[in-house]
Amino acid sequence: MTAPLTPDDQPSSSPSPSYESRGGRAALLGAVRSELPAAGVVAAAVTVSGVLFGLLWVWLAPHVPLVSDGRAVFLKNSEGEQAIGADGTFALLGLGFGVVAAAVVFLFRRAGGIAVVAALAAGALLASVIAWRLGVWLGPASDVAAHARAVGKGVVFDAPLRLGAKGMLLAFPIAAMAVHLALTAAFGPRDPEPGPPWEAGAGSR
Repeated sequence: MTAPLTPDDQPSSSPSPSYESRGGRAALLGAVRSELPAAGVVAAAVTVSGVLFGLLWVWLAPHVPLVSDGRAVFLKNSEGEQAIGADGTFALLGLGFGVVAAAVVFLFRRAGGIAVVAALAAGALLASVIAWRLGVWLGPASDVAAHARAVGKGVVFDAPLRLGAKGMLLAFPIAAMAVHLALTAAFGPRDPEPGPPWEAGAGSR
């Protein structure tokens, strides 16, 4: 004859919290792994857009005119704001590229995902760095003294293209993340709403 089971001895029908937490982590890791191919495409495409970004910056940024008197180099127009304009042009281009990149990525992967969003942010930041370095390289010569000697006394020449405020590098990724978040909130897939309580109770029987 066996003794009756006490409440502590009876088997539990619900999984333990540790099992549920492990299952949740496994599901999250599985979802991230499934997003990796799309994330790789997003990161590569957004990063490559930095080349076009840099070319447009060289083309659109205002040039700073310099002139030499044979001994020193001076600004031709001491009240000019071309240097600030180069930073502003970079920021505006970054904002524009961010909006376009976010829209394209949202259309490409409407479901979003952690890996895809991270790839968008990383690609945008890399694209900004590429645009900056490419613009400096393709712009006027960086050795101002040598350039002044080459053109001669009294001849106006352009100063090197510089990005004075390095914070402008964040314009692209910030705009991309903000616009992607807004598009996902407005047009992204919605989770199904739960039905009335009596329907849930009927399904459990």
